[in-house]
Amino acid sequence: MSIIMTKIKDQNILITGGANGIGKMLGEKSLKAGAAHLVIWDINQENLDKTIEEFKAKGYDNVSPYIVDIANTEEIEAQATQVLADVGTIDILYNNAGVVVGKQFYEHTARDIDKTIQINVLGVMHTARVFLPAMIQKGAGHIINIASAAGFTPNPKMSVYAASKWAVVGWSESLRIEMERIGKNFQVTTVTPSYINTGMFDGVKAPFITPILDPDDVTDQILKAVRNNEILLRAPFSVNLVPFFRGILPTRLYDFIGGNLFGIYDTMADFIGRPKEEALPEKEGKSKKEAKV
Repeated sequence: MSIIMTKIKDQNILITGGANGIGKMLGEKSLKAGAAHLVIWDINQENLDKTIEEFKAKGYDNVSPYIVDIANTEEIEAQATQVLADVGTIDILYNNAGVVVGKQFYEHTARDIDKTIQINVLGVMHTARVFLPAMIQKGAGHIINIASAAGFTPNPKMSVYAASKWAVVGWSESLRIEMERIGKNFQVTTVTPSYINTGMFDGVKAPFITPILDPDDVTDQILKAVRNNEILLRAPFSVNLVPFFRGILPTRLYDFIGGNLFGIYDTMADFIGRPKEEALPEKEGKSKKEAKV
């Protein structure tokens, strides 16, 4: 743990997917903690408008909304330039936006696969990339990457989602080491929660000894991890068992324990996801079937 703790008070904070779910809760709690400015990136105009209205009603005027499609690299770059001009250097960046398609892999369309990777992997990387130079110039910054416990274990009906989160875990940890070599005031925290009760995973069945997480509780854990400069936050604690068992057990034995005893492989059997009316709007009239954080 670094000696210099990350403070939230007086910091510029940006949250992707910040108009809904845990992103919205992280934003409000950051404002309560005295953040200098909160920047919300989201693709859903209606959710963004409602969130800004709610925050203003609570006395928070230091909030800037931006419509951003994380799947569009050019849009990320253009809006980042605008944010840096409007607000200044982002001190704390939450890469929170994400989608999941709950299907067998052979049922995926090309668009299902591309969209998941574009948002969950490329969007995360490009968002960090466009804000890092200003952080480096300032000499400090904290990036929080919301990955998933799915980044540690295989799971039917989550193949592409799991692949995206495995990618984020590997990239995030590598980025952490790079930034630590630049200076002690650079932090990267990787968050790997199990299922969170935000609507994104409606219909899932909790694995044995791994309850569905309460959003209020998990956001408190994330903020505590950020303040303490924690490298990795796994939630709940039982998620720590997954990489341990996968590391020491033969694959077939892990399949038996994880699949039959803990029930991990059946968690998505009755997946529903977020209702369509709450889902991400699509550009150019395309239909939307993914669930969103």
